[in-house]
Amino acid sequence: MHQTVESLSTWLHRIERWTVLTGAGVSADSGIPTYRDRTGRWLRVDPIQHKEFVESEAKRKRYWARSMVGWVGVDGARPNATHYALAEMERAGKIDLLITQNVDRLHQKAGAQRVVDLHGRLDQVICLNCGQQESRQSFQTRLLQANPFVTDYQHIARPDGDADVPDTYVEKTTIPQCKHCGDVVMPDVVFFGGTVPMSRVETCTASLADAGGLLVVGSSLQVYSGFRFCRMAEKLRIPIVIVNEGETRADAMATLKVEQSAMNRLVAAVDQIIPSQESKSA
Repeated sequence: MHQTVESLSTWLHRIERWTVLTGAGVSADSGIPTYRDRTGRWLRVDPIQHKEFVESEAKRKRYWARSMVGWVGVDGARPNATHYALAEMERAGKIDLLITQNVDRLHQKAGAQRVVDLHGRLDQVICLNCGQQESRQSFQTRLLQANPFVTDYQHIARPDGDADVPDTYVEKTTIPQCKHCGDVVMPDVVFFGGTVPMSRVETCTASLADAGGLLVVGSSLQVYSGFRFCRMAEKLRIPIVIVNEGETRADAMATLKVEQSAMNRLVAAVDQIIPSQESKSA
């Protein structure tokens, strides 16, 4: 059922403290493409699996060959109006915790403080052996120094900093090792087939247990790691408000579903319930 800005603003105002869950649809207006279409159909090549990355050097070469080109798009992305609206809700005390399935850190760049990066963060890498972390910017510099042939390549943005590159690039790619122990480095994200750290899940479930409602923004909820929070909210008998352009796995559970011009309606609804800075200072 399509609902109006007024319906959404009423719900946002009615619930004192929300737990928010966001997905790729939030970052679409920042130039980072979504994974799925409006029906939930996968839009891209099969994603790399955690087991493949850990066990196969060829798969790691494929990942880094594509990622060192595609990283430019994610690194240059900036928050959009939806990110800022959610950050404003947090500042107004309306959000207890924001759980994001995105790895782009755009919520934090917009000013959000209470954020759990459910699937990790693309702006750093981690050693599989010693756990040493390194900023992605530093690792990117080492990647480009080891692979100077990529400088003339026109990157094609993908949702997670991926890119389409010729097979010859993959074959020639050299992967820098951990600066601390010389072992294998991977992006500090949860690949498909990987496991979200239990500490993150516990933080999210604790927030949801105390929240007045679950607000889902820009996610089709096809991945269980996010969908589980809808099932949890349903068991807790708290409202589930979904703001997403397209079908979601939890549509039947929703107290309210906003689909048409979803992100614009969310921004407009937040504007209605939270006074502007001008009116606060008046």
